[in-house]
Parts: sequence; C-alpha cells; structure tokens
Amino acid sequence: MNFLAHLLLSGSPAAPDYADVVVGNFAAEAVRGRAALEAYAPAVQRGIRLHRFIDSFTDAHPLVRRTTARLRAAGLGKWAGVVSDVGFDHLLARDFAHYHQDATESLPAFAQRHYALLHARREELPERLQHMLHYMRRDDWLSGYAHPEGLERALLGLSRRVPAGAVLAMGAAAFLEELPAYEADFREFWPELRAAVGSSIAVW
Repeated sequence: MNFLAHLLLSGSPAAPDYADVVVGNFAAEAVRGRAALEAYAPAVQRGIRLHRFIDSFTDAHPLVRRTTARLRAAGLGKWAGVVSDVGFDHLLARDFAHYHQDATESLPAFAQRHYALLHARREELPERLQHMLHYMRRDDWLSGYAHPEGLERALLGLSRRVPAGAVLAMGAAAFLEELPAYEADFREFWPELRAAVGSSIAVW
C-alpha cells in the first residue's frame, strides 16, 4: 500500500502513542535493517513494524496478486506492484468518506493534519523522506490521489525518479483502463487488511 493507506491504518488519534506510530509508519519507507530500526524510540519502532506488516500482508494477499497479475499482463512487468499500491491509494482517496472510520474528517483535513504532524517531527525522518515530505506537503499529494490526474502525476513522477522505471509512465492508463476490476479487488481487500492490522497488534 502507498502513503495514504499507511497513514489511515496508523490507529486512532486518541491513542497516546499515535504520533509516534505515524512517524514510524512514514519513516519505514527508508528504514532498512535491525540497527536502523533500533535507533528509534520503541513507540516509533511500532510504527515501522506496522508498516512492514501492512506491506507483507498486502504483497501476499491473493486479491492483490490478482491485481498485480492483471497489471503485469498490461505491460507493467516488475512494476505492477508499484502501480497497484498507488492505484489503490487513488481508490482509497476517491472514496475516502466510505473507508475512513471518522465520517466527520474529510480527506483534505486528514491530509493537512498528517502533513503538520510529520513536518513538526521531520528531523526524525531519514533525510530523503524529509526532502520528499516538503514536496508532498507543498503539492498536497494525499488529496491529489483522489483524481485520475493525481494518479497519473504520481506514477509519472516515479517513472522519472526510479532506475529503469520509465514504464511507470503508462501505469495510470493501464490501471484506469480496467478500473471496475481493480475497484472490485480493492473493495474486497481493504476490510481484510484493516481487520488484519487490528488483530495483529502484537506483531508490530
């Protein structure tokens, strides 16, 4: 899953260590190995472990594998998983009121709340994520995911940043071309992912 899903699965804002878990969940994109993990406070480590659990559960799930198989067949090859992650964030953002457990919080409000939290603790993030957070906040990536143009921008940006990732530029078109199939996969997958996170607190 991509940024929006990870943040939405970080738990309740009422939890005493919520901010630490959010920071860890976001930082995990660039935290590799046990030594890097253990450099963080225990509550932040919980967020990093949560991120890893979400990724492992997602990658192994048959519904997600069905999605990535379809994207591979559409020409995305090894990048099918990346397109699936960003595409699912598009569906999550587009129908945010349906998936967010707090019906009173809009996607823009959710996004701004998390930008502010992460910006306030940006010094705890790996350097490359500090840099990325600046652009994410400035251009409001999280809210942008709700629109097909935002999906296209995200994948086009990735196609320019990752080695041999040029094919990602066609990822949005491939995802949107078979959108009903991906919508069906995501609608079925998301409740299972949320339930797995809720029942596996001890793992992370």
